[in-house]
Amino acid sequence: MISVLGNKQCCGCGACEQVCPKQCIGMVTDTEGFRYPKVNADQCIDCHLCEKVCPMLQSTKLSKPHSVEAMRIMDKQKRIESSSGGAFTAIAEEIICRGGVVFGAVWTEDWQVEHRYCESIEGLASFRGSKYVQCDTGCSYVQVRDFLRQGRWVLFSGTPCQCKGLKLFLREEYDKLVTVDFICHGVPSNKVFRSYLREEIHNYVLTDVGKNSVLLHPTHQIPEADALTPRGWRLMGIRFRDKRNGWKKYSFALALAEVTTESDQNTVLLSPIFPESSYMKGYGANIYLRPSCHNCPARSFSSGSDFTLADYWGIEGQHPEMDDDMGTSLVAVHTEKAEDLVGPY
Repeated sequence: MISVLGNKQCCGCGACEQVCPKQCIGMVTDTEGFRYPKVNADQCIDCHLCEKVCPMLQSTKLSKPHSVEAMRIMDKQKRIESSSGGAFTAIAEEIICRGGVVFGAVWTEDWQVEHRYCESIEGLASFRGSKYVQCDTGCSYVQVRDFLRQGRWVLFSGTPCQCKGLKLFLREEYDKLVTVDFICHGVPSNKVFRSYLREEIHNYVLTDVGKNSVLLHPTHQIPEADALTPRGWRLMGIRFRDKRNGWKKYSFALALAEVTTESDQNTVLLSPIFPESSYMKGYGANIYLRPSCHNCPARSFSSGSDFTLADYWGIEGQHPEMDDDMGTSLVAVHTEKAEDLVGPY
């Protein structure tokens, strides 16, 4: 059975939980807000599948991409909603057009982050935008396998360790599987993030900071009341990379609604620029990253993904004609399958 002897030995991908034939592994949250596997030894049959699919235990080769491209989606609004140039949306739309399924990270009703899937171009909107919190993979690996066995195209996007975990979980190659990861700084504690959210919201509500706020029409509205907010207030949207002030001066933005009646609400934007957000400063300084991130099992393009995405910082010096301060994606293409997909763009 899998045994986590220290928190640096687990990246939290959940592959062990999902592969267990006896379902005797559960992911349990520790005091720092990270999830780790816990095994019911009485039910374990010592099949060792959990160890075979663990990204931390199984080594993979480092690789170099076939090519590196600058990319941005033509749809201006979709690029505004994206963290950089919208490359993920462009690739995902191609998979949807092939009758496929796309998996990505979404905000849940109570503002957690988890993997879900969609089968429509409209559904891709909830995947757009960075979410600097560790995503719960749930049962997504099992769902990916089920769709692939049906002969469907599947795109799975996640951190490098999540993509590596999926590859190990599947234990075979599928021609219609496309994996997309990104240059990952690491995943911070969800517990820290929710504490920061609560503090920011309550500071706004209890002071007169909101006098200088501006109206915001969030892309995604979640109507359910949220425990993070005081009575009479509702959290409507979170954007880690809001481009209201441009791509190079992106902001961490919260959309808050003061509900005056059931049908009337005033939505305001709290939007500190990146250098002024204490959460983003702590994240950038590696203060509350998951311990395993300091020894990433999928670094240096070793996840086995088809694509790796990143922000093309410095685009103004390399390709000034593409610099409109709305964001440009850098796309590392690793496989022939990936080359075929990006051909039309």
